[in-house]
Amino acid sequence: MKFIEARKLIHEYIRRDEEGNVESILTALDQVDLDVKQGEFVAVLGHNGSGKSTLAKHLNVLLTASGGTLWVDGKDTKDPDNLWAIRQNAGMVFQNPDNQIIASVVEEDVAFGPENIGVSTPEIWKRVERSLKSVGMIKYREHSPNRLSGGQKQRIAIAGVMAMEPKCIVLDEPTAMLDPNGRREVLDAVEQLNKEKGITVILITHYMEEVVRADRVYVMDNGRVVMQGTPRSIFSQVDTLKSYRLDVPQITLLAYELRNAGLNIPEGILTRQELVEALCRLY
Repeated sequence: MKFIEARKLIHEYIRRDEEGNVESILTALDQVDLDVKQGEFVAVLGHNGSGKSTLAKHLNVLLTASGGTLWVDGKDTKDPDNLWAIRQNAGMVFQNPDNQIIASVVEEDVAFGPENIGVSTPEIWKRVERSLKSVGMIKYREHSPNRLSGGQKQRIAIAGVMAMEPKCIVLDEPTAMLDPNGRREVLDAVEQLNKEKGITVILITHYMEEVVRADRVYVMDNGRVVMQGTPRSIFSQVDTLKSYRLDVPQITLLAYELRNAGLNIPEGILTRQELVEALCRLY
């Protein structure tokens, strides 16, 4: 069952002068087609300006299409009557957790979302506990968010979305401001929610190592989807990715260079363990 379906999706940023006349038009999304099944973990890659963050904002109806159609959970995002239903089922986590955390106590912040959609008080606190446990932050429920690390804050932001019980979480470069340990914490929590709870995950990122965890990958360039496939099939095309100003995971690049040097190892190596096993089979 498709949870997200985009057909010929277009978004134009129109700049006008003081009199309302059009000065320029920037096409951020250009005929984008996208299919995401319920329960999938999908990563969207692209350099700055490729259109991936604009796409993320469409999935939560923070933006609406200039052309084409986008359905989220079977609902057309252009229909204003679908706005709140879509936002309840497609939660959004932004790059900077400080933009989402509004309460002075962790558990109150997580409770904010379900309270605003009319969930009863006893059910709110059940959800708060469940969500904080899901992201490994239950022991911090009475702490001030200001005293948490960046990775911990981002997990609190994810818990706040989880407490609304969405079918899908859209993460717009959620680890861009974090150190390597913080990035690992957040991605571990997201992967756990996907595998154990069956929540659809859309991860917008430019960190190649994060994409390895995904079921499928879309690569964007200049507002268009230019590549799609499994992480292994995408990272087997090192030269093509470089042409779109993207890197590959360091292990994948090392394996690629070893292949070019004449070693008979598979294409699309994704992890250190895979490379070690491939080298051991040779010797």
